[in-house]
Amino acid sequence: MEENLRVLLCEDDENLGMLLREYLQAKGYNTELCPDGEAGYKSFLKNKFDLCVFDVMMPKKDGFTLAQEVRGVNAEIPIIFLTAKTLKEDILEGFKIGADDYITKPFSMEELTFRIEAILRRVRGKKNKESNSYKLGQFIFDTQKQILSIGDIHTKLTTKESELLSLLCTHANEILQRDFALKTIWIDDNYFNARSMDVYITKLRKHLKADPNIEIINIHGKGYKLIIPEEGE
Repeated sequence: MEENLRVLLCEDDENLGMLLREYLQAKGYNTELCPDGEAGYKSFLKNKFDLCVFDVMMPKKDGFTLAQEVRGVNAEIPIIFLTAKTLKEDILEGFKIGADDYITKPFSMEELTFRIEAILRRVRGKKNKESNSYKLGQFIFDTQKQILSIGDIHTKLTTKESELLSLLCTHANEILQRDFALKTIWIDDNYFNARSMDVYITKLRKHLKADPNIEIINIHGKGYKLIIPEEGE
């Protein structure tokens, strides 16, 4: 693990928060603990963090609201939600906001650190991709800056959007197997992650609709296919 990785932890349960902070610190993460979303946002604006862990139900500002504000400042920083809720709608809401992962209480400390390490590996792995940019019809996709451009319009993608589009680009005009995409980006191909990927596919379609020659189609029972014009067409 790289040294001095900073984690912003927002948890209103004092005992759990202190326990998580001590554990993450012992694992080598420089962790700042905030007791509510309002304090978390102030800390985020003042400091540089590599990853955020937000409890969903917090006073003053809930985790979803905090995540949306954080995403407005930095669309790339990974976010993990902690929650006692198990409703599918709540979990999907988290992914719609741009969560990188979602852990339901109770959970083990080992599970949390495993998920943090997996996310950080994916984020840093982007820097080692074979291609730093792709031409998708009229679009240019810069994988390092996570920017999708068409003409003078530049769209900053979230980390998950960028990872998924990158994977589609490496399989352009071929079938991207659903299970492969889930395990590559989300680590686990469970129901919630599968629904989350559907949400991100919908988001990517909206981003790409400015060029009618670009399409992401469903391949029933298999996965997705990014259709782009071949050179010379």
